[in-house]
Amino acid sequence: MQKRNLGNSGLEVSALGLGCMGMTFSYAPFPEKKDMIVLLRKAVETGVNFFDTAEAYGPYNNEELVGEALAPFRNEVVIATKFGFEYQNGKSVGISSRPDNIRHAVDGSLKRLGVDVIDLLYQHRVDPNTPIEDVAGTVKDLIKEGKVKYFGLSEAGVNTIRKAHAIQPVSALQSEYSLWTRQHEKEIIPAIEESGIGLVAFSPLGKGYLTGKIDETRKFEDVDLRSKLPRFTEEARIANKTLLDLLEQFAQRKNATAAQVALAWVLAQKPWIVPIPGTTKLHRLEENIGAAFIQLTEGELQEIESASEQIKIMGTRYTEALEKTTGL
Repeated sequence: MQKRNLGNSGLEVSALGLGCMGMTFSYAPFPEKKDMIVLLRKAVETGVNFFDTAEAYGPYNNEELVGEALAPFRNEVVIATKFGFEYQNGKSVGISSRPDNIRHAVDGSLKRLGVDVIDLLYQHRVDPNTPIEDVAGTVKDLIKEGKVKYFGLSEAGVNTIRKAHAIQPVSALQSEYSLWTRQHEKEIIPAIEESGIGLVAFSPLGKGYLTGKIDETRKFEDVDLRSKLPRFTEEARIANKTLLDLLEQFAQRKNATAAQVALAWVLAQKPWIVPIPGTTKLHRLEENIGAAFIQLTEGELQEIESASEQIKIMGTRYTEALEKTTGL
């Protein structure tokens, strides 16, 4: 698989990464740990070297899973994790990026991942109660101490990114980006391009919807995040089929799947964008990896753009409460 540079920092990763959250968090019921170890190692064997986890996913057990699975490949892979929540008795009590909490989180992540240094460390969500300069300064110190290599932010706004970048260069911004979540194109993508910061696109398949495998008859368990999201109501799933129809048209033309076209579209937007689709199924992993080898022409991209401009997506990506507090 081709490699991509996340901005100008020198951080090079596979063109497609693997989001590991769903292996232990948000999309219950969860698969067997042994099966996920097989999947993670298969990903490495097929060219993926960029893996995304977080303290919040579980909490804790996702990092333990990723660390165990990737231990034989430690020198071949890039592992990204995140801080930004405070825990009491294993449960989150809210957002916190106080310097002492960052250090506590990093020490825990190092231990759970079984590594000496964290390749890419993100602030999971902006903490309104801690100045971003203090956050960036703490990560800068951790880099000097050899505990962290690169600094990232997740779902941060332009002002926050610029303030942080002035203290400690930000290598990557992780934010949701796909054919049906494009709000960052107006301000954030131009701003990070100007600063030489890469974009790591989470949920590039719209939490599964853009695969075309989730129709209005699908029932989500209460523990599945999607059961609470406006875009996944039965009405929204019916209304948003227009976008699936567009993807399917191009899938037939390219001898591909709708999911592969959706991922190829993200890859085609900028050479420094790296999507991290998540999956717990080997055949989906192989399908996603196939997207890295699909080339959409300028003409095809313009066709997709023109057609998608006419499509109005029903439903916001999160409820207002989840938008403020989610660690996803």
